[in-house]
Amino acid sequence: MKTDVITLDGGTAGSVELSEDLFGLEPRADILHRVVRWQRNKAQAGTHKVKTRSETSYSSKKIYRQKGTGGARHGDRNAPIFRKGGIYKGPTPRSHAHDLPKKFRKLGLKHALSAKAKAGELVVIDTAANDGKTATLAKQIKDLGWKRALVIDGAAVDAGFAKAAANIDTLDVLPSMGANVYDILKRDTLVLTKAGVEALEARLK
Repeated sequence: MKTDVITLDGGTAGSVELSEDLFGLEPRADILHRVVRWQRNKAQAGTHKVKTRSETSYSSKKIYRQKGTGGARHGDRNAPIFRKGGIYKGPTPRSHAHDLPKKFRKLGLKHALSAKAKAGELVVIDTAANDGKTATLAKQIKDLGWKRALVIDGAAVDAGFAKAAANIDTLDVLPSMGANVYDILKRDTLVLTKAGVEALEARLK
């Protein structure tokens, strides 16, 4: 499939041929969901923790005698049934990550690219270069009508462009190896440089 290439100034810069294997698939929500869930679970800190009865600060002395009180038998105040006692089977630090085959992750990225292409939210630019001035880049983005965009460049991102984009909340920039399903779907517009297209096709072939 062929698509037009533009410049950041809004001019035309020819066209580029996009691979049907990457940009022409019928997007499947189940595949995208599984990959996004894998990504988010892997990123989850898992540092939540409660205190068990051995870690709470009450004395471990038996609170009253075993028999003759007319009440239930109890040991110490750290028991889970008491206020400020230990928590029974509460969360402890752990990893929430689970496995997902590399082939499936690669397939998910292809479907994410295809989803953007099918929705008309894919833009190809000639190059992502800037002198490091945020004002210049912000004006270009406004003129192009990009609200929330992700720019994916080639093997490396232009230092000036990255510096200028760092101060723009609605713009994210990634090298081709950083391209992932969650970030692609999160933004309204996916912007690929010609170098980014070539790098993605080489990575996902």
